[in-house]
Amino acid sequence: MNALVGLFSTVAIAAGIVFFVAGTTGLLRFPDALTRLHALTKADNLGLGLIVLGLLPLSGSLGAALKLVVIWALVQFAGATVAQMIGALAAGEHPPSGGRRRR
Repeated sequence: MNALVGLFSTVAIAAGIVFFVAGTTGLLRFPDALTRLHALTKADNLGLGLIVLGLLPLSGSLGAALKLVVIWALVQFAGATVAQMIGALAAGEHPPSGGRRRR
């Protein structure tokens, strides 16, 4: 049973690394900011999810597993927020300022 868990973890983590490399390749090869951003966020989100999935069976306790899931969720939230801001800047718009307006 331990060998099966180890194999699952290894395959999931390796697949996550492949997606990270694919996202980085898209970042370096695509022509404009929006397509680079799309490639990077999609591939990195899936890559991190697979790495967390591979680490969950190896975590020693429920607390450690919950920490991994919380870190993954925070990265998802931060990545989506930053992608929206960069996309707005690339399109020539001003990103939201949090409710304050400068005059």
